[in-house]
Amino acid sequence: MMAEALSFAGARVAVTSRSLGDAKAKAAEIASTTGGLTSGVEMEATDGDSVEAAVAAAVNRLGGLDILVNNAGILVRGAIGDLEPDQFEESLAVNVTGPWLICRAAAPYLWESGCGRVINVSSTFGLVAAPDRTAYTSSKGAVVQLTRALAMEWAPRGVNVNTIAPGPFLTDMNRAHQHSEHSVRVIGQEVALQRWGELPEIAGAVIYLASDASSYVTGSVLTVDGGWTAH
Repeated sequence: MMAEALSFAGARVAVTSRSLGDAKAKAAEIASTTGGLTSGVEMEATDGDSVEAAVAAAVNRLGGLDILVNNAGILVRGAIGDLEPDQFEESLAVNVTGPWLICRAAAPYLWESGCGRVINVSSTFGLVAAPDRTAYTSSKGAVVQLTRALAMEWAPRGVNVNTIAPGPFLTDMNRAHQHSEHSVRVIGQEVALQRWGELPEIAGAVIYLASDASSYVTGSVLTVDGGWTAH
C-alpha cells in the first residue's frame, strides 16, 4: 500500500522482497494500477551484502534515491519463558538491524539527493506495551530511537528521518488474532475510533513524510492508530 501510494504521487518505486519473483510481480501490479515506473529487486534485509546490492540495483534502475521506506518486519509473540533466544534475536535482526543496514547502504544516495526522506515503520507497540510481546515491543521501540538518532546525525546532510507508528491494522501478520481477547479489548476500550485501521489509511502519512510538506519534520513519530496512544 505504501509503495502504491508513492507511485500514485509520482515517485519511481523499487519494491524489495526476499523473492525476486514476488518483488517483480508486486512492482508490475503497482505499475499496472498507477502507470508509474517501478522495479522489483531481490533483497534479504538482514544480510549486509544483499542490502548493498539491492540498493545499488534500485538506484541504477530508477536513477537515484530520494525516499527510503523501511517497512519489513516480523511479529514474534509469546511469554518470555516460552520464547527461545534465537526468536528474540530474529525479531531484532529483521525489525532493527535490517533498517539500520538499509539506511547505511542508502546513505550516500540520500545525501546526494539533498532533500532525502527516510520513513521507518515502527508500531504503537514501540510506544505502549502488552503481555507476551517482549521481542516485538523491544524491536519496535528500538526503531523509534534509531529514527531519532539518525535524524540528528543526518540533519546536516539535508535528510529528514521520521517513523510511522501504525496501530491495529488488519494485515496478514495479525489477521489470525483479530478476535483474540486482547485485540477485542484494545479495539473496544483503548482505540478511540473503536475499529481496525484499513490499509489505505496509512497512505496519507507516507505521502506527507515523503513530501516537501514535512520539510521541518524530522526525528518524529507519527502515530496512525485511531487514537490508541491518546488513551
